[in-house]
Amino acid sequence: MSRTYFGTDGIRGTVGQPPITPDFVLRLAHAVGRVLKQKQQRPTVLIGKDTRISGYMLESALESGFNSAGVDVVLLGPLPTPGVAYLTRAQRASLGVVISASHNAFPDNGIKFFSAQGTKLPDEWESAVEAALEEPPVWADSASLGKARRLDDAAGRYIEFCKSTFANDLSLRGMTIVVDAAHGAAYQIAPKVFHELGAEVISIGCSPDGLNINDHVGATHPEALVQAVKSHKADIGIALDGDADRLQIVDANGRLYNGDELLYLMAMDRIARGEKVPGVVGTLMTNMAVEVALKGQGIEFVRAKVGDRYVLEELDKRGWILGGEGSGHLLALDKHTTGDGLVSALQVLMTSVRSGKSLAQLLEDVTLFPQTLINVRLQPGQDWKKGESLPRETRAVESELGDHGRVLIRASGTEPVVRVMVEARDAALAKASAERLAKAIRAG
Repeated sequence: MSRTYFGTDGIRGTVGQPPITPDFVLRLAHAVGRVLKQKQQRPTVLIGKDTRISGYMLESALESGFNSAGVDVVLLGPLPTPGVAYLTRAQRASLGVVISASHNAFPDNGIKFFSAQGTKLPDEWESAVEAALEEPPVWADSASLGKARRLDDAAGRYIEFCKSTFANDLSLRGMTIVVDAAHGAAYQIAPKVFHELGAEVISIGCSPDGLNINDHVGATHPEALVQAVKSHKADIGIALDGDADRLQIVDANGRLYNGDELLYLMAMDRIARGEKVPGVVGTLMTNMAVEVALKGQGIEFVRAKVGDRYVLEELDKRGWILGGEGSGHLLALDKHTTGDGLVSALQVLMTSVRSGKSLAQLLEDVTLFPQTLINVRLQPGQDWKKGESLPRETRAVESELGDHGRVLIRASGTEPVVRVMVEARDAALAKASAERLAKAIRAG
């Protein structure tokens, strides 16, 4: 489906440039309001945001746009994206709206939406909104205008929800945890969740000023967390991104665990508790070692396209509950309707507390395969799929790797680049194979 404004995760861009301007965002909210009113006479919309300075401006524009269409608004203030999804469902609201550009730097911002059930909305809904944007506005008269109010205890309600996903018979007492909220939406919430479950908490990345979100902190910059864990001699470190739907974890030795490994731990904890795990969904980039380890436990593994949206679609199609990607977007659909960095962290910590083992001990049978990724820049007008050498070399490399590695070649969606990824048990073989394939692309 061709869309003008919506991408794979809402609408995103640089603030002050279309479409992230106050006039467009007002029109967007008005259009969304009109779509909602086709099915509901008096809809109510929840609006949450991260800590970017532009959030104030965009929040006001959204509020005005919704009110002008006769839609009531509840303002949540700074709240993680999954927190908005949860409260939309818990408050029986018509729609949840998040003002965030996730892991991007502060000059960017975006708008994304959740259904009344706290799930991503289908393409058909986005098409209806884009169609409404092309129509002239229909301003509500004074008696029909929407109202706005603030939900003062939004953060507290979400904190309690997160804690409810942690087993009642377990606690984090005796554990020292460094929490890095990326100066983002979870800056007040994340430390409280772990503290109230018994941990001693050391906070970094929890002092937002509107301009420092994701700035050398958080899940996309885990170096700060590694250093803090070592300097404080902490047991574990947890890093979230700007809107707290992404997670990275560091152990006491400063070793970083990515989403692939954490997904495996979540599956193994359920197996250890006697639960059935029919299958797990990863992406095209999920490390092959995790696939091999899951299959060794009799768990089916399926790869979706890169992006949590596609992982969720595959889970829904198969009726499974666990999925995720190496970036730290993890889904446990028996706990939440969307990816949640805090809930995922608690699932992993439960695994360690319940077993009495460290993350390294729990993952001692899973050694990630070395990966080599090369970005090959294309020449103007070059059609990389038409060359004869690439298919030939790809077949040769795949034959050499056999069951001990794999090849992934895909075009970038944002720049004239082809990404070549080779994974193998042997790092030198992965590197040599990737360079061989990159050379074939350049040769045409």
